[in-house]
Amino acid sequence: MFFGMRFDLDRLPTDPALLQKILREMVEVMEQERAELKTAKATVQAQFLQIEKLEHRLARLLRVQFGRSSEKMDIAQLRLMFDEVELPEPANDDASAPEAKAPSARKPGARTPIPADVPRQPVEHQPGPCPQGCGGAETKIGEDVTEVLDYIPARFRVLRHVRPRVACRTCEQIRQAPAVNLPLPKVMASSALLAHLVVSRFVDHQPWYRQSAILRRQGVHIDRDVMSRWARKLAWLLAPLGERLLSYILEAPKIHGDETPVTLLDGKDGSHTAYFWVYLHDGRSSGDMSPPAVAFRFTTSRGGEHPAAHLAGYRGYLQADGYAGYNVLYRDPDTKAPRDVIEVGCWAHSRRKFTDILDKNPSPIAAEAIVRIGELFAIEREIKGSPPDVRRQVRQTQAVPKLLALQTWLEKQERGLSSDSTLAQACRYPLNRWAAMIRYCDDGLLEVSNNLVENALRGVALGRRNWMFIGSIKGGDASALFYSLVETCKLNGVEPEAWFTDVIERIGNHPINRIDELLPWSWRAARDTIQAA
Repeated sequence: MFFGMRFDLDRLPTDPALLQKILREMVEVMEQERAELKTAKATVQAQFLQIEKLEHRLARLLRVQFGRSSEKMDIAQLRLMFDEVELPEPANDDASAPEAKAPSARKPGARTPIPADVPRQPVEHQPGPCPQGCGGAETKIGEDVTEVLDYIPARFRVLRHVRPRVACRTCEQIRQAPAVNLPLPKVMASSALLAHLVVSRFVDHQPWYRQSAILRRQGVHIDRDVMSRWARKLAWLLAPLGERLLSYILEAPKIHGDETPVTLLDGKDGSHTAYFWVYLHDGRSSGDMSPPAVAFRFTTSRGGEHPAAHLAGYRGYLQADGYAGYNVLYRDPDTKAPRDVIEVGCWAHSRRKFTDILDKNPSPIAAEAIVRIGELFAIEREIKGSPPDVRRQVRQTQAVPKLLALQTWLEKQERGLSSDSTLAQACRYPLNRWAAMIRYCDDGLLEVSNNLVENALRGVALGRRNWMFIGSIKGGDASALFYSLVETCKLNGVEPEAWFTDVIERIGNHPINRIDELLPWSWRAARDTIQAA
């Protein structure tokens, strides 16, 4: 082997055969080293992409766990951070940036006045006697009032339902009032206590064991297993309301859908991932003042058969993320023919993929993508609450040109990136479902994003940090029902504990064909009418 040796050019062999042999061996070694270098480069590139993906996942998990709760980003700040980014040209010649909103009149940290509907109890502080001791007549010339918010600790009491037996001396008959109808048979708890436990669990995110400890401090001993059994019995009683909510939602022309994972304990297999599915109707952004509602469902897996069963018979728009499990709703799996459910994409999901990248490193491409998508949301803020025809017209004139420019830009960026990189995947996300992503421009009823349903999932996201897991399938079904009811109460401005207290008391004797009267918006309307009378 002559390669690697130092050759004296004046003493090279003169034999042509020997020179050819030396040259061939040098070429073979160079080819071998070139192949090894190519393999090493491919290995390094693969490892780099793997590290990038892992860092991206870690940044996303850290942001979910410890980061901001909102994905809204300061567009002006992004422009300053990335001066080298070629900013997108305005879609229209007369396009201008939205005017900055005036700052709030109240300074941050200023004291908020106590609401006027909070009961007031006067406490008078009379001045002492006149220091001169003159004993003259006194006249009140004014007063100073200082309001201090007070708290009365919760108190428990026992309702003793006494039913005396009365005997008639004439006819010798004995009379007694009928037995009290308890909210739950053989459960010595009032509707107010049951409502308080449910609201503490599903609104205030207090697990059963924590509620049990709180009650023990007040001298009341209720085991957490007992609370859990009460909740399952109560879910059985309120189940017709949950079914009615879903059927009401399926009557809407467009709904929002999403799912979120939870941990389910299994006595045999330990634990595994289960899911809450959520479906929302809320058209207030497009001027639809019909009552908003949300329905949750619990399943032990994430298969597409679950949304297909939940939305069986539905015809209309479904706005969801790009999860493949929803595809069975849009197209027949065998013939690929379109079905009655029309897919609508979500630009918040697309933007989130770029914000996750930007959280990890300063990517100019991700920054520009966020700026461009942010301009679409800026248009929506200006037309929120407008009628559908107005929203469609504005989108056609302002959003469509920006979307076309964004599509061209994404395609150009995607071609210049490694196909396995996280940034390329973020670019491909909207491009692969472009028809669904721009469909909101064709109908003013639709939204630019799926944030409405994600807001309804915040209760589950906060709750699972406290209760950690679902104890059983029945417990998951009960939790889905209660989340449906409390979130619908919130959407309609109904105080959940007051609603639960009254409905639990009445639903046992309420006619099933008048179940709509107990829905939160109907309940509130009836209460308002009574108070106005």
